[in-house]
Amino acid sequence: MIDRILVVDDEALIRDLLKETVIRCGIEVETASSGENAIEKLKETEVQMMFVDMRMNKMSGMDVLSHVRERYPHIIFVLMTAYGSIETAVDAMKMGAFDFIIKPFTPDQTEVLIEKAKNWLQLNERQSYFKNEAAKPRAKSSRIIGQSEAIESCTRLIEKVAPTRANVLVTGESGTGKELIAAQIHRLSNVDGSMPYIRMNCAAVPEALLESELFGHEKGSFTGAQERRIGRFELADGGTLLLDEIGEIPLGMQAKLLRVLQESEFERVGGNKTIKVDVRVIATTNKDLKKEVNNGNFREDLYCRLNVFPIELPPLRERGKDMSLIAKSFLKRQAKVLGKSMEFSRDAIGRILDYSWPGNIRELENVIERVTILEDGPVIDIAALPVEIQNPSLVSVPISENCMLEEITFNIRELERRTVLGALEKTKGNRARAADLLGFSVRTLRNKINEYRATGLLEGDPWVES
Repeated sequence: MIDRILVVDDEALIRDLLKETVIRCGIEVETASSGENAIEKLKETEVQMMFVDMRMNKMSGMDVLSHVRERYPHIIFVLMTAYGSIETAVDAMKMGAFDFIIKPFTPDQTEVLIEKAKNWLQLNERQSYFKNEAAKPRAKSSRIIGQSEAIESCTRLIEKVAPTRANVLVTGESGTGKELIAAQIHRLSNVDGSMPYIRMNCAAVPEALLESELFGHEKGSFTGAQERRIGRFELADGGTLLLDEIGEIPLGMQAKLLRVLQESEFERVGGNKTIKVDVRVIATTNKDLKKEVNNGNFREDLYCRLNVFPIELPPLRERGKDMSLIAKSFLKRQAKVLGKSMEFSRDAIGRILDYSWPGNIRELENVIERVTILEDGPVIDIAALPVEIQNPSLVSVPISENCMLEEITFNIRELERRTVLGALEKTKGNRARAADLLGFSVRTLRNKINEYRATGLLEGDPWVES
């Protein structure tokens, strides 16, 4: 998966153009104005792809390529130049460049190149990622933290189902760690490290592209299909496919998904060859799928196929002292990243245990990350925690018996709008990350933005895409 791209060019106009295009693709972007600056960025920032200008002062694009191939061989490297030649392109490819693009180029050309890189990563996912995994010691350890009966019960279920090929449905509130559970099921079933583990967030993929993402497509099957694409089911053959937020799949696609689960076969979009696969599906959702079935939003037969082995994750507020264990683990990890040594005071742990954590583990992790960045001292006390955790009563609205409800303005709509825009600003317009922070699906976030625009509550915000 490509989460972040580094753009390196001494021309600000090119950097800005590429940055805008990459953000539109839903990918984070870093920029550097020189080869030297790029090398410094790579020391502190993880990227999966780079666009680098060929001719720059001091370090050339070829110099940067040589450095990256030696120290970061996993990075997909694309050279940009206005002085292109066949010889230069061949030299760059021999050194390990992924591709070569001639200036001036269009945003569409850039998007096609990024899509090509994503496809290449998918095709190489088994050979590279799982080869590395196979070399690691196979222990039954995991990132699942906790000693409560609720989480111990989940752990026992995981150990029971992992050796089988049964489909699993993991349910629970947003932020409870459903993807972590799915990863642990696969890890325990993948004894020799040879089985692929492919993931897809159903809410993050536009409806028009879902079929292609799941089943792949043939070259020329639709506008923009410039080459064959391998779908997630085909990539997951022999292993596990995680379908995150399965409740967001539209009814039309649910019928096609059902067929694959029943028959273990499908055709690529635009193709006529039937492809047989052996895939164990793990689906996650924060929705009540039984209720969705009753409301006509989810197929009952698909629900039965997915719900072979259900695992329900408890919310963090029901896990007792697990909250303190998880908080301490997050603090230790974040402090290590920042080169600090920190611990919670007894009073701070007490407040963490008292708080209801509506955003569950994701909210707790975000709070810990913020605290470790802001605090310098070795002890994290109550004062370092957000106000709603220090004293929950401060964020409630007091209403006296003599107060008329009509006299109070509860502008929840405006509060929601500000929260949504704040999340978009924090993530620099990355809707997938913003939705994750808000506990929404990407589709829900998109609908809210469109609603704000339609009602005149949103005009010209720089972080919101048209």
